[in-house]
Amino acid sequence: MRHIFLLFLGTLSISLSAQKKPDIHWYHSAPKKNNMGISLDKAYESEFAKRPATDIVVAVIDGGTDVNHVDLVDVLWTNSGEIAGNGLDDDHNGYIDDVHGWNFIGGADGKMVAADNLEKARVLKRLMDRYEAPDAKFDASSPEYQNYLQMKSEVLLAKESAETMLAQMEMVTGLLQQIKEATGKENPSAEDLENLKSEDPMMEGIAKRLAKGMKKEGIEFSAMNQEFDEQLNYFKVKAEIQNNPDYNSRLIVGDDYSNSSERYYGNNNVVGPDAGHGSHVAGIIAAKRGNGIGLDGVADHAKIMVVRVVPDGDERDKDVANGIRYAVDNGAKIINMSFGKGFSWDKNIVDSAVAYAESKGVLLVHAAGNNSSDNDEIPNYPNDTLWNGTHTAANWLEIGASQPKRKKLATDFSNYGKNNVDLFSPGQDIYSTIPGNKYAYFNGTSMAAPVAAGVAALVWSRYPNLTAVQIKQILMESGTLVKSKVLLPGTKDKVRFTELSQSGRLVNAFEALKRADALSSGK
Repeated sequence: MRHIFLLFLGTLSISLSAQKKPDIHWYHSAPKKNNMGISLDKAYESEFAKRPATDIVVAVIDGGTDVNHVDLVDVLWTNSGEIAGNGLDDDHNGYIDDVHGWNFIGGADGKMVAADNLEKARVLKRLMDRYEAPDAKFDASSPEYQNYLQMKSEVLLAKESAETMLAQMEMVTGLLQQIKEATGKENPSAEDLENLKSEDPMMEGIAKRLAKGMKKEGIEFSAMNQEFDEQLNYFKVKAEIQNNPDYNSRLIVGDDYSNSSERYYGNNNVVGPDAGHGSHVAGIIAAKRGNGIGLDGVADHAKIMVVRVVPDGDERDKDVANGIRYAVDNGAKIINMSFGKGFSWDKNIVDSAVAYAESKGVLLVHAAGNNSSDNDEIPNYPNDTLWNGTHTAANWLEIGASQPKRKKLATDFSNYGKNNVDLFSPGQDIYSTIPGNKYAYFNGTSMAAPVAAGVAALVWSRYPNLTAVQIKQILMESGTLVKSKVLLPGTKDKVRFTELSQSGRLVNAFEALKRADALSSGK
């Protein structure tokens, strides 16, 4: 147990060590060698931004958003056709009391899906039902069956590994509880631990080592205890839900999951049990500008529509498709999708929704993923390649994540792709809103996508006569072109930045406004 405890203490020390963060608006500045920003400040100072502007609805399809956050409450989309709280579908759109959006992973009884399987585990379950049925007939030497065996091995190994880690974390958190009880304090100090007397010599030794680590890293016992509790829950979810093929969240939702065309299910709780990610995304796009608190969002005339489809696990294709259709039908012009996965259950239903958005002139902005992988080689779902490659959605922007320094620029984690990633956007050390009127720095292509979506909203609000395809074209053609070599994400190899996306560019708000003005006036 002592070895396990010290192992996790070392991990914890790394994760809690303080690191200096950049200015909260670092990416608002002009691009320069050590701060590759998007010229947002210059954009707002320009004559283009001073044009009359119209509000533009941006749907955030995510895991939920804190609609009571002080920096978001004034920028929410409100369904004018709905009377809040009366339990009726006043606007007859099929969704009751959808004042700020809709939750497709909740039940009619108000319950909600918090965590769900990974798509790989769900696909495995479908294959298990096929290959392990009592009357199953198949060729055991076929590639399909061999792929099934490989998938089964990978999922069950991940489950077993998570179970092992969970057992270890339970031992560690149990020991921390014993130490608290021995000191008689909920948050004992390092001195309390140094002076701890116990009949168990191992406990005394661990307490002293723990005290040393607390002093070295400046960590309070309560913060460390919370971190371990979070790690325990993390592995519990991975073991019992995410990698468990038998878990079925649709018992909570209550829909007919076999019917992908079913649309009217869920509830109106758009916050959900964990709105951290979605709130952060929403704040990047549209946090109230100029109010002197928190941060200034990228777009000053964006109205955030909240659509909840993403659990702690992989989103389901049926919910994604319905989320897109709901957003389109209720007036969204831009849809931000900061989620993705490596497998797809029913790609056709999502493809149909993407095509529907395309037909209605809605721009879709999607995060490229955080696996340091090439999207040209390893698909990231959903994507703009529809119906087995017979159509490419012209209204789709796939966004990679950049960091401040030009010599690195592409973040270490970002996916990339000369053909299947369109543009890069800041996605490291991004400060934004989280639940409870708080703020935090997050990293990810999940943050890069809303920066780009915010720029699209800024431009479109000034030039509403443009189309979604033109807005995409503007962002890709007006971005900062970086011809120099950078580190290939996840490696120490150097490649030209232009090889990592179709455009080879970093989004630039001022140049986008300038290009939009020229295009709008026919220049």
